[in-house]
Amino acid sequence: MKTTKSIFSILLIASLIFLVPSCAINPVTGKKQIMFVSEEQEIAMGAQYHPSVVSTFGIYDSPVIQKFIEEKGTEMGKISHRPNLKYHFTILDSPVVNAFAVPGGYLYVTRGILAQFNSEAELIGVLGHEMGHVTARHSAQQQTNQTIGQAVLLGGMLASKEIYKLADEAMAGMQLLFMSFSRENERESDRLGVEYATKIGYDAHKMADFFQVLEKMSMGSEQAGVPTFFSTHPNPEDRFNSVHRISDEWQAKYPGKNFIVDTNDYLSMIDGIVYGEDPRQGFVENNTFYHPELKFKFAFPSGWKLVNAPTQVQMAAPDQKAGIIFMLSDESTPAAASQKAISDLKLSIIESKDVKVNGNNAVAVISQQASQSQSGQQQVIKLCSYFIQKDGKVYTFHGIASDADFNQFLPSFQSTMKGFATLTEASKLNVKPDRIRIKTVQKTSTLADAFAYFKVPKEQYKELALLNNMELNQQLTRGKLIKVISQ
Repeated sequence: MKTTKSIFSILLIASLIFLVPSCAINPVTGKKQIMFVSEEQEIAMGAQYHPSVVSTFGIYDSPVIQKFIEEKGTEMGKISHRPNLKYHFTILDSPVVNAFAVPGGYLYVTRGILAQFNSEAELIGVLGHEMGHVTARHSAQQQTNQTIGQAVLLGGMLASKEIYKLADEAMAGMQLLFMSFSRENERESDRLGVEYATKIGYDAHKMADFFQVLEKMSMGSEQAGVPTFFSTHPNPEDRFNSVHRISDEWQAKYPGKNFIVDTNDYLSMIDGIVYGEDPRQGFVENNTFYHPELKFKFAFPSGWKLVNAPTQVQMAAPDQKAGIIFMLSDESTPAAASQKAISDLKLSIIESKDVKVNGNNAVAVISQQASQSQSGQQQVIKLCSYFIQKDGKVYTFHGIASDADFNQFLPSFQSTMKGFATLTEASKLNVKPDRIRIKTVQKTSTLADAFAYFKVPKEQYKELALLNNMELNQQLTRGKLIKVISQ
């Protein structure tokens, strides 16, 4: 009989042969690198990821901003290290300050980061940075590194009981290792962002200025919409100095050229953009979830945490022993929706009946799902599900808990689901989101004085100063454009 170690050696060799690594030439560095992902596969991965990204965040509809980003992004793509790649640009309907790229030329910016920019140059610099991830094939290389690392780690786990015991710690160590790779990727993307922005005529120094804004936001992390990319990006202060230095070097190659900043045109372009959470897509007041666009409401248990995403609403008990998922079904009737859910989730029906929920036809189902744990013990979870038809749509609730806890949470599940009703209150139906409004300073004054003139509540002064990347005592000249927030 072969030993575990020798069996693994055969499997590892076979898996590496199957992956067929190649020594590809990196388009940015010109150096050879081991790469398991071909360019065709990379493009296919991006096309596969894109619908998931869109369904997770939603698309923010702004034809003017979209046209600008597509035109400038396409221009930048043509002078990049991968000029033949087709680039795709999407504005995501998220208040979080973020920008990212996935393999194959798919680049994303959130409306949250667009609201935070104060010039075209800042946007172009960050867009160039994200394009740098694509041109340098960072995602493809990261996947290759993870494949190699996981294979080696798996070999150690199979060959040594001691390493197997430490598998969780070892995997965490691998993640930290690849995070450090990612930080180097970020630095390379900064360099590429400066290069690309400069080549199409923009002042890349403004990308460095934006890093200062990120640093201020991280220091006040209680603020909504805090950037999400600090976990993998280098320290903003380090990037600030580095990007300024690289910008000087690139601009020295174009003596006498005036590089574009364009604050006023950018501010005019984002005038009216939604700021923060959009209550039209759902909001919570006093443990009730309201959706003005779809005209429904339901109460959820006190103390439970609710997360509203474009594709579903998730609610979790304080002890995390139970949860409720709420979503739209693709089916046209409650019966069809319940049958599909039972099939897709491989559930066993305990009870199913037709019911009415505040005048709406519905199907109520109690079911369970059994599985085997790693130790061989059977695990059973139970679900209380309601499939409710309203205005031609079918809404689905799933209340989930372990078999041992299910009866304890069943009343909370049923109360939430039976509370689903048509939203009729005018104050909730007519709620409006906050928006960025661009104002013209009427006379020379400080930023604080300008806020007072435009009747900005004092509790917003600090947030709006950061939004404008200014200090409250900063002197503004007559005609200066600034951002305020109003409906």
